[in-house]
Amino acid sequence: MLLRRLWLTDFRSYREADVTFSDGLTAIIGENGQGKTNLLEAVGYLATLGSFRGAPADALVRSGTAAATIRAEGDRQGRELLIEAEIVPGGRSRVQVNRQRLARARDLLGALRVSVFAPDDLELVKGGPGERRTYLDDTLVSSHPKLDQVRTELDRVLRQRNALLRQAGGRLTPDIESTLEVWDTKLVAAGEALAAERVKLLQRLAPALAAAYRQVAHREVEVSARYASTWMESGLHHALVGARRDELRRGVTLVGPHRDELELSVGGLPARTHASQGEQRSLALALRLASHEVVTEAAGSPPVLLLDDVFSELDEGRAAALLASLPSGQTLLSSAAGLPLEAHPDAVLVVEGGIVRPA
Repeated sequence: MLLRRLWLTDFRSYREADVTFSDGLTAIIGENGQGKTNLLEAVGYLATLGSFRGAPADALVRSGTAAATIRAEGDRQGRELLIEAEIVPGGRSRVQVNRQRLARARDLLGALRVSVFAPDDLELVKGGPGERRTYLDDTLVSSHPKLDQVRTELDRVLRQRNALLRQAGGRLTPDIESTLEVWDTKLVAAGEALAAERVKLLQRLAPALAAAYRQVAHREVEVSARYASTWMESGLHHALVGARRDELRRGVTLVGPHRDELELSVGGLPARTHASQGEQRSLALALRLASHEVVTEAAGSPPVLLLDDVFSELDEGRAAALLASLPSGQTLLSSAAGLPLEAHPDAVLVVEGGIVRPA
């Protein structure tokens, strides 16, 4: 996948922008607050219809305007690709691919793939289990877009089941029991399917993660990733039956893939609690590099790599190691701190006051 050109209208800080990217490494430089990350965010939005910064859709529309428009032109496996999205505050985004309007957001997945490196990626290692589950599921969907349906179904079932548990108020009436059994069946089907895919993904990720860590950290050390689940051995249905009393008392689903964990270790010790800050940063970078490799293998071509001001969080050694480890394909790199000497961009763009110009 190659992204050739990007047009923005009333997106974030941009009244208008028309940006051309190189096929290799495009560096986007400028001081903080000028709009560098907004460009990468717009590209990411066209891949997922969401902000990699976690911002709601309303925040993506320039203040005082009715809607934002993002339009991108590129090449996907030798065929021209045009993606257009309109973001309406409080409304539903409208998306077209090659002039054909999409009926569902899910239909966009796979048209444009991106891998994102951002300063807050450290939370993949230091944060709670939810960060790592999201990492696994995002990698799954990017590799195989149809799996988004499984993830969406699981989320729907959990919302409905939790609402029923709260409604029960701790009492298992015949009506509550029969309805709960229906949701249990749905939860087992979606939950076991998603967990099985996560485990298969981790089998592909693990060797790529170990190799990427060695590249970034420049040291030989054991790095491991393990999928931890309290229910997979006995099966989800059996676990739900055993947890029923506690679930009724607490009004929430206590077992399932939404409670599972991706356990990371460096040198045989838990990375979240025992790794140094430098080791954690190296591991976070290695996780992104590993997922990029896995998605490239599944899709047959590399995603567009978005590096959002990552050098501000890296020392010189790790910055150089990251640049040396960059996979082939197209990379868009933003930086407020200038570029390391090891960076050799094919094109440089300067962003100042919402205006983008070639250097």
